[in-house]
Amino acid sequence: MASSSLLPCLLTLFLCIKISLATNFYQTTEITWGNGRGQILNNGDLLTLSLDKTSGSGFQSKNEYLYAKIDMDIKLVPGNSAGTVTAYYLSSQGSTHDEIDFEFLGNLSGDPYTLHTNVFTQGKGNREQQFRLWFNPTVNFHKYSVVWNPQHIIFLVDDKPIRDFKNHESQGIAFPKNQPMRMYSSLWDAEDWATRGGLVKTDWSQAPFTASYQNFNENACVWSSGSSSCGSSNSQPWFNQELDTANQATMKSVQEKYMIYNYCTDVKRFPQGLPPECSLP
Repeated sequence: MASSSLLPCLLTLFLCIKISLATNFYQTTEITWGNGRGQILNNGDLLTLSLDKTSGSGFQSKNEYLYAKIDMDIKLVPGNSAGTVTAYYLSSQGSTHDEIDFEFLGNLSGDPYTLHTNVFTQGKGNREQQFRLWFNPTVNFHKYSVVWNPQHIIFLVDDKPIRDFKNHESQGIAFPKNQPMRMYSSLWDAEDWATRGGLVKTDWSQAPFTASYQNFNENACVWSSGSSSCGSSNSQPWFNQELDTANQATMKSVQEKYMIYNYCTDVKRFPQGLPPECSLP
């Protein structure tokens, strides 16, 4: 039995990790739209979203977080997915919201998906980086993760870092830190822009389109009634996570091989000068 002196520490640790142990979709999420096109199956271990010409579908986490590491295994829409977007992201609400985006842009059969990432701070985005995945994301489940802590937003694919948005508040660059966010995911039609800038439209004869989800994990500081479950400190590794030398090298290699768009190199888009974070280490 734990001694009384250890109980506060054990309680704090439990509050911070309590929801990371539950990956059952019935417990951790709720389907919010789609009129039955979103389904929780296999006793809560599997969730599917579907899209047809009438509607897409979506779900969200029951909890809000103020800093988190979230993981989700996703198997994307197979075959001709042109025009479809599978979105998986963290977001707060309102016109000055914060948001951390994974979006998977469908394509013609045999052509690769585009992985679109973005970071919004206080309602301002325009920080897109896009990648071609180095595997077929429709055959098997693959793990997509976000680490959001006070100093970094790290995007990972199968535990490989692909992007690191750093806290440069000292340079006057906003960073998400005050607005609790939920996890959201949706499957929807974006044929006006998703595939080759909208040149390739959705082939509705292939509908319904379906994406599948499993193994949702929330290692999070849960926000409830105006306070965080983690209090003023957090001893979990993700809360202070940054990329070591090996992971920096992995990220650089991924970006060199698979990045197809980087807002920080798009001088035509920003004729008055690139965003200030682009010149910082």
